[in-house]
Amino acid sequence: MHNMLTKLSLVLILVLFISACDTNCISVTDEELEKIGKLIFINEGGGKVENLTTWNEGEEFASLGIGHFIWYPKDKEYRFYEIFPIAYEFIKSEGANPPDWMEEMPTFDLPWDSREEFYSDFQTPEMVSLRQFLLETIPQQSLFMAGRLEKSLPKILEAAPEESHEHIKKQFFRVANSPMGIYVLVDYVNFKGEGILESERYNARGWGLLQVLEGMEGSEEGMAALKEFAAGAERVLLRRVRNSPPERGEKRWIPGWKNRIKTYTSDEVAAYYVSGSQTKEPDYSNLVESIQRIYKDLVCGLR
Repeated sequence: MHNMLTKLSLVLILVLFISACDTNCISVTDEELEKIGKLIFINEGGGKVENLTTWNEGEEFASLGIGHFIWYPKDKEYRFYEIFPIAYEFIKSEGANPPDWMEEMPTFDLPWDSREEFYSDFQTPEMVSLRQFLLETIPQQSLFMAGRLEKSLPKILEAAPEESHEHIKKQFFRVANSPMGIYVLVDYVNFKGEGILESERYNARGWGLLQVLEGMEGSEEGMAALKEFAAGAERVLLRRVRNSPPERGEKRWIPGWKNRIKTYTSDEVAAYYVSGSQTKEPDYSNLVESIQRIYKDLVCGLR
């Protein structure tokens, strides 16, 4: 576990490659690193164990783990990126032991063909063991998500027109250099993706990290950058809903999406921006205090 969390530290340090940093400004404990995953778990599943295995009404796939990684049934591929099989292999590579039944499947497809079948088996030994596996591997899932962010910028630049590369890099590091900026980027790229897949488009318009960065125009770091990112995220998500097929009923997701984006720019985070580090152990019923505690030492030169 210690080695795995040390690797997560290195990933986050790579993401935070900022020339203005001194060599002592990044200090993250193993406990704080584990909390990164728990924070995103709060965003995705309310921090409830039963929400580690979900299948939302009107969707064609299950959403698993703290990042609600998509897993499709056999022979049912849709527009959204199926990431759970990749996350699963990564988690195993970090030393985790999955339930035997998962390793014994002839093909690695979701073994439930419908939402009704999924929830009828919700308390079976297989489903219970799957949730326990996902609960016990929150640190490995955190590492997977941090690694996804690390890889996201090169992928985005490869997909974007060359003339926009400098703008995209400027906006990416503008957010990354800001207090809570890494939380914002890790959360959003795992929430709505990099924005580079043609399949993840409605009317040829995407809603991932690329589209948010493209729409940003400012230069100031700190809360100004986070507010512009949040406004851009809400804008591209509302556009997604307008462009979505009516039968998907995506309007129902808007309140939850807006609440999630609000964590990027809350008043409490703004207060943290001008205050010193807190030492009191946070109350995990308060999401913002969790964010403060996790990221209080991640960004240098701003404390």
